[in-house]
Amino acid sequence: MLLRSWDRLPKNMKNDDVRKYYDILSKKTASLLFKRILDFILALIMLIVLSPIFLIVAIWVKCDSKGSVFFRQERVTRYGKIFHIIKFRTMVQNAEAIGSQVTVDHDSRVTRAGHFLRKTRLDELPQLFNILSGSMSFVGTRPEVMKYVKCYTPEMMATLLLPAGVTSLTSIKFKDEEKLLKDADDADKVYVEDVLPLKMKINLEYTEKFNIFFDLKVMFMTVIAVLK
Repeated sequence: MLLRSWDRLPKNMKNDDVRKYYDILSKKTASLLFKRILDFILALIMLIVLSPIFLIVAIWVKCDSKGSVFFRQERVTRYGKIFHIIKFRTMVQNAEAIGSQVTVDHDSRVTRAGHFLRKTRLDELPQLFNILSGSMSFVGTRPEVMKYVKCYTPEMMATLLLPAGVTSLTSIKFKDEEKLLKDADDADKVYVEDVLPLKMKINLEYTEKFNIFFDLKVMFMTVIAVLK
């Protein structure tokens, strides 16, 4: 979980904007180490405790619509590494082939089970496996598809100094993102030009302020937001 040396960062991350955040994080070795330990232990406990819910949701997804139980998609995490994010499937089979890679409000591709799973964030539970593998953390910038990462400014690349997260301040503040995009003629364009810059501003603030206690606060805020 410790930072790579500056020389080992990908070429597209070695710029003056990223250096500012790198120097800040390099002084937080203890928090970075504890973050990984907490992630692993908590994810393992949750997988064991929530296994009955996993089984119930899996059966529901399978019976509700044709297709696999899980949805896997290539996303980008720490240092620009590609990984496969795992979620419970909430859309019809081959949804990406018949629409945008962002979801809008009342998206016709979302299944009946999917509406509930997305609203309660239960579709995110399989990401516990991503956390165990180290591809993700409980808290961090939500992982984007490469298509949107290619639109990052040099400063935005600093968010890739930390693992992608299941939740973040951005996830809480933009929990109704689908409604923001519902009337857009070109959802991808609106997302890249209007939504992404706002989200990344918050993500950069998190990267700068990162510490383990702030992570715990975000996790607590996420639970409250879901319950509301």
